[in-house]
Amino acid sequence: MEIKQFRYAADNLGYVLFSRSEALAVDGGAVQGILDFVEKKGVVLKFVTNTHAHPDHTAGTRELADRSGAVYLDHRKLSQQGRMDLNGEIIEVLHTPGHTADSVTFSTGGTLITGDTLFNGTVGNCFSGDLKSFFNSIKTLIRYPGDTVIYAGHDYVREALAFARTVEPGNTEIDRYLDRYDPYHVCSTLDDEMKVNPYLRFNEDSMIRVFKEKGLSVDTEYDRWKSVMTLG
Repeated sequence: MEIKQFRYAADNLGYVLFSRSEALAVDGGAVQGILDFVEKKGVVLKFVTNTHAHPDHTAGTRELADRSGAVYLDHRKLSQQGRMDLNGEIIEVLHTPGHTADSVTFSTGGTLITGDTLFNGTVGNCFSGDLKSFFNSIKTLIRYPGDTVIYAGHDYVREALAFARTVEPGNTEIDRYLDRYDPYHVCSTLDDEMKVNPYLRFNEDSMIRVFKEKGLSVDTEYDRWKSVMTLG
């Protein structure tokens, strides 16, 4: 399975996953860019879908389906099925609520397409209001191997790492992370995230000290998650 990233609007990121002659578009707002790409690659855009239903992610989905003849797949139904097949290769579809109740993550070949659940350097806002579900979603994602590649729904890297530096000013990994940042191909590994992303580091001693200094709860893992979510 190969993956091509597309930037559209100010900072949105969409994707084409392709296996030999067939392709799937996820959050296909870069309509013309995606159509040009699949034509150049000589692959058929067979399906289009989304990571969640916010309009900045669904923008272009209908146009892309209409112009390409691709079949629209409802991401909510896909998460109920748990997987889909693209030209004989399996893509897992995980229900990862928190940012929204309908958020999903696509997993294939050592890669996670996380939408607005997990960004490179931060996490999404909890618009659903369901912090417990968001916590469980993040716990699911951080159980993947450390070399898993994270492809997110927006490029917020510079802002995210500026915030991370205010939380942990002594964290030298932040500079290393920024040195690797490429705005033309935005990604990171889960190991990278665990070194700098404060929203994944709620069990680290340095973060627990921050919580205590601010009078925030550290008693349980979920308490620490709620504490880190108050920092931003």
